[in-house]
Amino acid sequence: MFAYFQRIREILSQVEELEATSLAQAVEILSEAIKKKQAIFIFGASHAGILAEEMFYRAGGLVSINPIFGRELMLDTRPISATSQMERLVGYGQLLAKKTPFKAGDVLIVHSVSGRNPVAVDLALAAKEKGVYVMALTNLTYSRATKSRHPSGQRLCDVADLVLDNHGHIGDGACQVPGIEQPVGPSSTVIGACILNHLVVEVSRNLAQSGLSPVPIFYSANLDGGDDKNRQIYETYREAIHYDL
Repeated sequence: MFAYFQRIREILSQVEELEATSLAQAVEILSEAIKKKQAIFIFGASHAGILAEEMFYRAGGLVSINPIFGRELMLDTRPISATSQMERLVGYGQLLAKKTPFKAGDVLIVHSVSGRNPVAVDLALAAKEKGVYVMALTNLTYSRATKSRHPSGQRLCDVADLVLDNHGHIGDGACQVPGIEQPVGPSSTVIGACILNHLVVEVSRNLAQSGLSPVPIFYSANLDGGDDKNRQIYETYREAIHYDL
């Protein structure tokens, strides 16, 4: 009856055990970037982009995270299959990179479950050319079972500086239902959100323990005084922020 809940708990246990070293490394990289007031960017196409929204302008989230949104990759695009075509379009990721104010020392988190499509690979490669540290959030089992659609033959996991594996199944469905060939209940959004919010919590802890003040965390805009506090933090970290408040 609760097969999905059980499977998510199992995957989270795998992530906690097998990704501990990579997650600790990610915490250090992100902490140092924030201390130096370097920008942190995040990108995902189609459903992978849900995590870019999750990390952006969120009470309890990091103020210095800047989302990269491609209009043609958003889920309100019609027809919806156009998003799949756009993420396969060679060069589109390079165009997004040109519109993004990357600087050497910045960090880019790219979420792509399969890691095979050109938009993620192109964006990662273009960012690295500018001295940006690239973290990939992906499904290594899925990615290694597919062929890259990028002309170089590379997948996101091949070009990233650090890879965080969400330990999902091939195709992303988490549960097998008798009589249905396709596994159901995708795991990547839930697991990905847990991974990224883990990073937010541990980076915040790291920064607070180092004596940094204020730690760049959003207050709720629905609590009295939240807007003023957010404005003050925003101004403190303005050089690492590339959106208007």
